[in-house]
Amino acid sequence: MINLIKNWLVNNNMNEGLSIILSNIIAAVTIVIFSIVINLIVKKFFLKAVKTYAAKSPQNWDDILLKNKFFDQLVSIVPGFVIYGFAPVFHEYQDWIQRIASAYIVIVVLFAVHKLLNAVDEIYRSSREERTRPIKGFLQVIEIIALIIGIILIISFLIDRSPWIMLSGIGAATAIGSLVFKDSILGFVAGIQLTANNMVKLGDWIEVPKYGADGDVIDITLHTVKVQNWNKSISMIPTYALISDSFKNWTGMQEFGGRRIKREINIDLTSIKFCTEEMLEKFKKFPYLQEFLNSYNNEHVNEKQLTNIDVFRAYLVEYLKNHPKLNKKMTQMVRQRQPTEFGLPLEIYVFSDGTKWADYEVIQSEIFSYVIAIIPEFDLRIYQNPSGYDLKNLNLH
Repeated sequence: MINLIKNWLVNNNMNEGLSIILSNIIAAVTIVIFSIVINLIVKKFFLKAVKTYAAKSPQNWDDILLKNKFFDQLVSIVPGFVIYGFAPVFHEYQDWIQRIASAYIVIVVLFAVHKLLNAVDEIYRSSREERTRPIKGFLQVIEIIALIIGIILIISFLIDRSPWIMLSGIGAATAIGSLVFKDSILGFVAGIQLTANNMVKLGDWIEVPKYGADGDVIDITLHTVKVQNWNKSISMIPTYALISDSFKNWTGMQEFGGRRIKREINIDLTSIKFCTEEMLEKFKKFPYLQEFLNSYNNEHVNEKQLTNIDVFRAYLVEYLKNHPKLNKKMTQMVRQRQPTEFGLPLEIYVFSDGTKWADYEVIQSEIFSYVIAIIPEFDLRIYQNPSGYDLKNLNLH
């Protein structure tokens, strides 16, 4: 081709030296234009065929591949093959042109692999398994491996050496690579352990106090686990930190169907006393207590050992049993704890019928608001440190 162009230029009275330069430039421009035209033609008909197939196909994977422009990137490889094929036209530069074309082809393939892995991740995210077995970390490892292989091939093409010679020296670079890719290696190992042991998955509510994280897992990558906290801030936790440090996963509670309410109130010890006949008559008018008092009277005919704290605890037990928003299949109890300088702790231990945070807080508030309000009816007092109001109304006489 170059000789034909050169002869034509010489025949048209052009200087031979100038004709050689122009013939090379014209040939190069012609090949570049030809490769672009071929690329446009292939892209037009190939992509049209793929889009037609994707529109008719009931599966969504082909649509996702199109959305991520995998096929667009794949078609971009055509100019590299065209230039590589026309390299013999330039006898003096054939070797360098083919090396550069080969390097270009590898680069295009690497971009195509990147888009393919993105598409695979998106396809997997739409599956049911995605929540229990996230694969983004594994895909990132594959991408790193592909990138390393691609860089080795590109360098070997450009310096005209076998890639196996470069791979033979990879052992010497292992120590350096282990330092450079330390986080990637740790993240990869941690990702395998997290997935294999089903320790954490997308959508889990986890709490990692060391990193100030308390919220839902929204992404798991090779290096980090992304947590959206309840205040809508984002915490980035190193993946390997979930293996080396402790964290709390609340998923078990959510799957169990109930959230624990475990809170206590302190009863003033000086307000605890034996029940009098008048007190018992008063208590019999309370709902939930008739059966308890009748049963107690039958078992302790001549014993006067019933206290107001016993009656109050029995009342709370029945109250919680009849509460419509508590889970009746889970543990329910009201118990006394070790007395302290702050009084007698009376603990309520129940589970809400549901795990939504807002509902849980409402149920818990309703229960303890009621408990605090009903305590005086049993001649009991809640212990609290003296406030300014108490001091103001203190009778100093």
